[in-house]
Amino acid sequence: MFTLEKTTDLGRRGKIETPHGIIETPFFMPVGTAGAMKGITHTDLIDLGAQILLCNTYHLHIQPGEDIVQSAGGLHSFVGWDKPILTDSGGYQVYSLRCNNKIKDEGVHFNSHLDGAPLFMGPEESITIQHKLGADLIMCFDECPPSKSSKPDIEKAVDRTLRWAKECKEIHKKLNSESKLLGIVQGGLDLSLRKKCAEELVALDFDGYAIGGLAVGESEEDMLGVVEAIAPLLPEDKPRYLMGVGVVSQMKKCIAFGIDMFDCVLPMRIARHGKLLMLDGTDLRITNAKFKNDHTPIDSDSPSKFSRELNKSYLHHLVKANERLGETYAQMQNIGVTLKEMEKLRNDIELVSV
Repeated sequence: MFTLEKTTDLGRRGKIETPHGIIETPFFMPVGTAGAMKGITHTDLIDLGAQILLCNTYHLHIQPGEDIVQSAGGLHSFVGWDKPILTDSGGYQVYSLRCNNKIKDEGVHFNSHLDGAPLFMGPEESITIQHKLGADLIMCFDECPPSKSSKPDIEKAVDRTLRWAKECKEIHKKLNSESKLLGIVQGGLDLSLRKKCAEELVALDFDGYAIGGLAVGESEEDMLGVVEAIAPLLPEDKPRYLMGVGVVSQMKKCIAFGIDMFDCVLPMRIARHGKLLMLDGTDLRITNAKFKNDHTPIDSDSPSKFSRELNKSYLHHLVKANERLGETYAQMQNIGVTLKEMEKLRNDIELVSV
């Protein structure tokens, strides 16, 4: 599955082979929660450099349902994406919808965020749903507690995560698909609990490992401290995935610590509020009055042709007028810059002599 080609001070360089193509590492995954990016076509995503799409098990289970997706030939056929797909397990919703669920040792009882209907998801349900969706990379079901939870609560979450990981692997083995299963390290900001979780997951021998439960309210210093301490404990010959981080400067630091994979909704979210990332490393707020009469290109060096061809004044107008097209152009700028930064870093690693 994973071939580590090079390790440098800048980071690792490798490849992940899947039934739907090869992914060059390190890389960033755009988040298409329900099988799509808001306002961006799959063709546009590929043109911007996307290698893989992340979709969410919980949301696809609720709507349209995994049986419908399976009857369409799987998620790739259903959404019209022939590159690799990773599905999250639904574990993040244990955190994000924590006011609307009850966590038990056997799994989590949710009330649908759409209509309040009760639903249950545990290791068996999560893995079975992901197999029906047919993603290339799938995740163990885990409990993601707030990073500043009490130590007893984090200990309980780690114990459940490890117990559920064992169940996930057993169910995954029985279902016998081509999907590769990744375990998730939890433990909040407690390095001893993180180490325990990492070591026990490594002993279970997954196809890859993720560090979860970060970028959920802790400081950047705390987040980087956990990554720096835990990444080296994960096998060198397996991909390492830091979940929920998408700030370019943070990703570069974490890549230097040995991380290969990232995902985050942040580039898209800030774009919808008018904050644009520039390829030169700066950012701007397109809604500021000074751009009303600024008829220069949005970003003349952008990976997005729209940002190269259209003026700041036009995008300012679209966003201020709440035109959906403005959100699309802004999102394409941000996701394009984020993907381009990863491509540049891969090239920089290639050039390092070892």
